Amino acid sequence: MAVPIRNLDTRTISRSGSLDRAQSSPSSRAMPDIDDLAARLRFCPRAGRIWLDDSRMILLHTRSLGGLRRELIETIGLRGARALLTRMGYASGAQDAELAVKVRGARDFYDFFTVGPQLHMLEGIVTVEPVRLEADVNTGRFYGEFLWHDSVEDEVHIESYGLGTEPACWMQIGYASGYTSVFMGRPILYREVECRSTGQSNCRIVGRPVSEWSDAEEDLVYLQPHSFANRSDRAINALTSASTGGGDAAGAEESPPEPGRTLVGASTGFNVVCHMLEKVAKTSATVLLLGESGVGKEMFAQTLHRISKRSAMPFVAVNCAAIPEHLIESELFGVEKGAYTGAVVSRSGRFERADGGTLFLDEIGTLSLAAQSKLLRALQEGEIERVGDHKNRKVDVRVVAATNVNLRECIEKGTFREDLFFRLHVFPIQIPPLRERRADIPLLLNHFLTFFSARHGKRLAGFTQRAITAMFAYDWPGNVRELENMVERGVILAPDDEPVDLCHLFTSGEGMGLDARQMTGEGRLNPVVEADGTSANDPGLTPPPHAPDVDSVVDTVLKSRTPLDELEARLLTAAVDQAKGNISEAARLLGISRPQMAYRLKKK
Repeated sequence: MAVPIRNLDTRTISRSGSLDRAQSSPSSRAMPDIDDLAARLRFCPRAGRIWLDDSRMILLHTRSLGGLRRELIETIGLRGARALLTRMGYASGAQDAELAVKVRGARDFYDFFTVGPQLHMLEGIVTVEPVRLEADVNTGRFYGEFLWHDSVEDEVHIESYGLGTEPACWMQIGYASGYTSVFMGRPILYREVECRSTGQSNCRIVGRPVSEWSDAEEDLVYLQPHSFANRSDRAINALTSASTGGGDAAGAEESPPEPGRTLVGASTGFNVVCHMLEKVAKTSATVLLLGESGVGKEMFAQTLHRISKRSAMPFVAVNCAAIPEHLIESELFGVEKGAYTGAVVSRSGRFERADGGTLFLDEIGTLSLAAQSKLLRALQEGEIERVGDHKNRKVDVRVVAATNVNLRECIEKGTFREDLFFRLHVFPIQIPPLRERRADIPLLLNHFLTFFSARHGKRLAGFTQRAITAMFAYDWPGNVRELENMVERGVILAPDDEPVDLCHLFTSGEGMGLDARQMTGEGRLNPVVEADGTSANDPGLTPPPHAPDVDSVVDTVLKSRTPLDELEARLLTAAVDQAKGNISEAARLLGISRPQMAYRLKKK
């Protein structure tokens, strides 16, 4: 779908910011009414809270923002401050894109997309004027050009530093890139080609897919703080940094590398984990990776090894749950010839094979108490003893353990040793689930689509808008592993030269949101609201025949004289019970978001 706002022919956009363009005509389409967004903004003065939909917001003095910006520049330098504020904007833009799906997901692309610029205005950042917007989600083609008037970032920057030679709208560029990347399902980079901080009357930004910028790395370094992440995306022109990790002795990787060997992401949660990895990589401390199944714990462990001083030595991975209990000792510590029937040769264990390098113990919580005892001694003493041997062997191994269970609860149940827990719990890193770092989804989609298209010899255009919308609405119980498998399935099922659609992805009983299908639970079409407020579907659409009478329910509750707090608690409990413990499903039953549900349960 192409939506020209002005007939503007942008011939060249140079690195210096000059713009060679033809004369533009007046705007042919105004942005939609903002009331639907303003209605989502709520102030609760007595509770000290401001909400935009289900996200808590704050009011901040521009002078305070200017002071923070100035202090950042003075303490970590111009480049460091720009990078931090750009990533802050990226995370905000990605989150606002989720709100756009809720508010205008059924509108045409222009009304749908302009939620972001209008939210930017509603949040007091800048006034946005669309100049040109052309997009085809199916093929990934995108060109966006906008004017920014009265930018708050320019205001505080000019007040502190006066006019300069470099653009200063760092948060806003990050916001636009994050917001549009979520929409398109692939990395989109904006560049500020004119800025009020350089003496221009207004700011002008241009956005394109990363692959269409020949010198994208010059801007992408501000979005990617860690050189060891998104390395495969450098090869496929996606979000990355220009340099490689200093400790990687392996040199250039395969092209493209295996998905499981490459960290891909740009969300705040992802960057925090990468920062923790970078800090601990310089040491030999034991690391405990915590997170749900499928978040990529082994991938993070491999990256930790690759950027450490041990990168030239072996990385040995052990899935503790996959080894029978009677074999765990010989697998970890080795066996001497004749130790038992069948031991015809001496064999080294995983500790010895990892000597000088890193031993990754996945699903550590599944080890038996006997195995835990032997592991504890190896960690404490730095030496192991083979089964059937009588001498100790010194080993220099950095242990990285991982689990998807709560080890403290296992200690209370008596299934995990407390002394082993504290031996492993030297440097814990919590990896957030994919549903809490949705800003990573467009990069992951692009990464997996490129990899699996090459692996399976397919030529695919990208993803349809409804497929992208559904993947952002989905809760991802299987996390990144589930996303990887789903994209591979879509690549296999989609016809060549066509985009991957909804029917190619959600084929195995995943709990996809009904809104993505544009159907109600009773099989009726959801009403599509047009710009004038009318429904594009059957005007005679009526509620389902068995819909409850809300007034009668309210009357019954009032007659029961049940206190409101007790009523809410019982309603929450009933929803969780009916959803069989699935918080996301319980939230859907009550018509609220998962964060709202979690907050109310915590208060209960």
